[in-house]
Amino acid sequence: MLKLVLPKGSLERATFQLFEEADLPVRRSSDVDYKATVNDPRIDSVRILRPQEIPTYVADGLFDLGITGRDWVEETSSEVVSLGELRYSKNTSQPVRIVLAVPGDSPWRSVSDLPAGVRVSSEYPELTRRFFDRAGVDADVRLSYGATEAKVPDIVDCVVDITETGRALKAAGLRIIETMLTSYTELVANPEAHADPVKRKAMEQLLTLLNGVLEARGRVLVKLNTAGSNLDSVIDVLPALKTPTVNELFGGSGYAVEAVVAKNEINILIPELRERGATDILELPISKIVP
Repeated sequence: MLKLVLPKGSLERATFQLFEEADLPVRRSSDVDYKATVNDPRIDSVRILRPQEIPTYVADGLFDLGITGRDWVEETSSEVVSLGELRYSKNTSQPVRIVLAVPGDSPWRSVSDLPAGVRVSSEYPELTRRFFDRAGVDADVRLSYGATEAKVPDIVDCVVDITETGRALKAAGLRIIETMLTSYTELVANPEAHADPVKRKAMEQLLTLLNGVLEARGRVLVKLNTAGSNLDSVIDVLPALKTPTVNELFGGSGYAVEAVVAKNEINILIPELRERGATDILELPISKIVP
């Protein structure tokens, strides 16, 4: 039904892991194969291409559905339908930023400080030109094919580059003065395909599975028993997505309580629950949470 295109490169491993956890494992003959399959009736074919190209190909109808970054949608000015953000990136669940960075010892503090004719290197030339045009700065924008931060100050005066943490730019002696765009990974669709009710339903179902995995990451299910006299004390310390689920045990001997909690709090939470009278405490992994 759907022709799907997934990103190759820095997002490749994280995307394949996401699909695996969503019970949509991507299968291919080797790590360098650009064709793949997903054993799901909603997905007819899978291609693996550079994220820079995906928005254009989806907009042109070569694919019904694709995963790429908002940065490349903006760079290519592609007419696609965004089905929503998928909050993951190469290393973290945080977005990436497209930033303007200058030498650390320069007097420039904002884009308006840059002189006419300033030389700028970027892998995002169209996005960069539009940014400088809006700022009213006449810039000499040059396409970069990588190692952008290494070109300052000998080749260019400043750079427009992508970063998750800013550490690489800082290590190169650069200072961020503007954030031009905050970019999450997105699931994007061809407008004509999205207008088809059957295809749109399939797209939405796939998005539900993917978001269910992302929602579950970093969370665990805690189950426990407690006597009625300790119930309020246990509930007071127990966080939950909404409110804990409480059921009376057979024979009125106590209560069973369960809640979804953050994994990074569990080492503090379990001893505290035990001290407040909780027993039979279980910590269970969660593969998906679908609100």
